[in-house]
Amino acid sequence: MLMIKPHTTQKEFYGATTVGAKGQVVIPAEARKAMNLKDGEKLLVFGMGCDMIAFTKLANVEKFAAHLAGNLKNIRSVLKKTERS
Repeated sequence: MLMIKPHTTQKEFYGATTVGAKGQVVIPAEARKAMNLKDGEKLLVFGMGCDMIAFTKLANVEKFAAHLAGNLKNIRSVLKKTERS
């Protein structure tokens, strides 16, 4: 069975930033510290609709993909069982 650990839904407001001439934004220091962002770390950028943008660490997506790949056999088994229902 596929088990995913619950993630806290802690929501924070870290301040405001301005889009620069080259489209760059500065992530506030408090947010970088809370998210443990390091210099040069890769982030993925998602459009969330309604003019919203979300960032996530590339490392998080890689961990999730590895988790799925490692459990692919179990996932397929669960899907087959649900198709029969």
